[in-house]
Amino acid sequence: MATKKKAKSTSLATSGKAAKKLNGNANPDRGSGTPEARDTARHLLEIEAIHCRPDNPYIFTSGRASPVYIDCRKIISFPEARAKIMAHAHKMIEKTIGWSKIDVVAGGETAGIPFAAFLAALAKKPMIYVRKQPKGFGRMAQIEGELKPGKRVLLVEDLATDGGSKLVFIEALKKAEAKVTDCFVVFHYGIFPQSIEMLAAAGVRLHALATWWDALEAAEKHKYFDEKGLVETRAFLEAPEKWSASHGGRPPAPRPLGR
Repeated sequence: MATKKKAKSTSLATSGKAAKKLNGNANPDRGSGTPEARDTARHLLEIEAIHCRPDNPYIFTSGRASPVYIDCRKIISFPEARAKIMAHAHKMIEKTIGWSKIDVVAGGETAGIPFAAFLAALAKKPMIYVRKQPKGFGRMAQIEGELKPGKRVLLVEDLATDGGSKLVFIEALKKAEAKVTDCFVVFHYGIFPQSIEMLAAAGVRLHALATWWDALEAAEKHKYFDEKGLVETRAFLEAPEKWSASHGGRPPAPRPLGR
């Protein structure tokens, strides 16, 4: 296993470049470099939400192979890490969007729902959630909760890879006459430019607390990955499609509907 609790490893130089925040104009090739991003990445490593397995790569629904995997759902089971990460999120949203410009917080089914609830509670805002498709009975509702036309909605999800699934939620919200200009995720892969481009084409900016670059920096600094884990993760982040192809991955579909 390349993921170790405080594993000993020779230091690997990580990039010192700090990109602009993921506000729709970010350089998707590097992490944000903010203290909040670094602290979020550290907490994710600490609760073992991040895994590194270069010898037995993970295969995603898109077909891509990856040496690393993240499960943001684990955050909900760790009160201290959850509180700190959500406090970072609340602060970041105020700084990059402004809570006064948000009327309703919407969670995407299913992983986005708890994070939307946490943020709505902190910001004292109404909350709704959006289904991937209308439920097949009763009102055939796709949006649960009260949403009046013209309301400014912040879409919340746990993470974003290539951004495909976000478009489903955005379309449903716009069909309900909501104004959707921003999407927040706890974690953004930060290596697939189309995640920002696809949302930008829909008029939506992507905001994220941390990326894989932040996670790699934290994993090295706090010695959570061994040497091979650091090397292979960096190789994947620098050229994900190339790394995937050489480790059993399949080319993604023309328009991958990832997360």
